[in-house]
Amino acid sequence: MNSLKNALSMKSKRNLTRFTYENTAFQGWRLCLSRGGVTFTKYFSDKQYGGGRKALEVAEATLAELKGLLEGAKRVNGRLSNVTVKKAEKVLGGV
Repeated sequence: MNSLKNALSMKSKRNLTRFTYENTAFQGWRLCLSRGGVTFTKYFSDKQYGGGRKALEVAEATLAELKGLLEGAKRVNGRLSNVTVKKAEKVLGGV
């Protein structure tokens, strides 16, 4: 039963996609979230975070933080403001 639970926890979820293809150089999770005309994407490598579950934990925490930031964000003509986009990029580890 425990192995079934572990297998289910490693499947793709809303805004988080699992990459496990043997013929690619990347294995891990991709966070992808679109809001206010902007798409935010970040990859969480199994290798970088010490395994698939740890990468998923970091990806889920980052997704929650990003959603929290974007939920109350001000919009200009229906789009996210430049300030909000820059804050979101910082959450994702960008400049």
